[in-house]
Amino acid sequence: MEKVRFGIIGLGNQGSMYAAHLFAGGRIKNGVVTALCDINPAKIDAMKNRLNDDGIRYFENYVEMLDSGLIDAALIEVPHYLHPEMTEACLVRGINVICEKPAGVYTKHVREMNEIAEKSSALFAMMFNQRTNCLYRKMREIIAGGGIGELQRVTWIITDWYRTQKYYDSGSWRATWDGEGGGVLINQCPHQLDLVQWVVGKLPVSVRGFCEYGKWHDIEVEDEVTAFFKYDNGATGVFITTTGETPGTNRFEVSGTGGKVVCEGGSLKWYKNRTDSQVYSKTCDQGFSIPGVEAMEVETDGLNPQHEGIINNFADAILGLAEPFVDGREGIKGVELMNAIELSGWKNGEEVKLPVDEDEYLEHLNAHRRVSRYKKADDNAVADTTGTFESKKL
Repeated sequence: MEKVRFGIIGLGNQGSMYAAHLFAGGRIKNGVVTALCDINPAKIDAMKNRLNDDGIRYFENYVEMLDSGLIDAALIEVPHYLHPEMTEACLVRGINVICEKPAGVYTKHVREMNEIAEKSSALFAMMFNQRTNCLYRKMREIIAGGGIGELQRVTWIITDWYRTQKYYDSGSWRATWDGEGGGVLINQCPHQLDLVQWVVGKLPVSVRGFCEYGKWHDIEVEDEVTAFFKYDNGATGVFITTTGETPGTNRFEVSGTGGKVVCEGGSLKWYKNRTDSQVYSKTCDQGFSIPGVEAMEVETDGLNPQHEGIINNFADAILGLAEPFVDGREGIKGVELMNAIELSGWKNGEEVKLPVDEDEYLEHLNAHRRVSRYKKADDNAVADTTGTFESKKL
């Protein structure tokens, strides 16, 4: 094939952005959209008028699109609960697939999806566009290379997600247990929950989550979270997020016995201890002395292609021109962390060990879903989200 033929399932905010901004804008070098799908005819009509491209076929049933023979790869851009189901439908047909974050709402469903991926010949990726950020890639490289010594602490304050009530009222399913499956953890923070383990190189072994449900908005789900992590070597971590605070902060700091790396404000700083702090502590003959520190702003390759980069890499990988950047099966790690924090929150901050008890989590989630209520909203509306993810590059 000369170019990979893509189909997009879901023409909401994200799916329409991919179709109109990335593909129609010529930003996907080796890919072209040949089919679009949504269960809402109004969204299909809106996209037809927006693209005005007779070469694209439109479907209201995604299975019909998958079986049409018109696509080599699919982008899954639908509500979270449907991610594993639709990804599985692609994989069993040998259709390459990029699943939007998160991989799913609960690990049991994601694990089943991964088992199918293991048996499929198709390529499978997650839309972890934040992994393309040169700052996070460099942080991961420094830590993996021993640049901060033994891990001591992980801290991420990510509170620049401010949302108004209007945002939450923009969709009937939004911010409901049955429609979305959670709040700030599952909607705004899947990238950070992925990155906090990808950059550090491992997941915590246990968490305590303190979640506030509808604290700042009239919603069912969490809009403020403080979580405490514990790692296998005794290191600890804190993860703080909310959609109710402004001005917000985005500061990611990882420290160890050899120094620390800090990502904030579009820059990455590396503080290197001239002597490992534990070695210094055991050998220094002075009580208040500290090892010398070298501080530097880290140079990167400056590349941060985001969604465009993920899709271009995926198309190139299908054509045999590049190695896949993201293995979709890794999506379960962020869901694991999200589920553990949420379960702890439901249990008033009780310590929850990882891997999370999948049956217990699902039991709690289903109890919340049974009393969940959709809102009245205009589900035909599609917001232009182009550029709204830019602040999360930092």
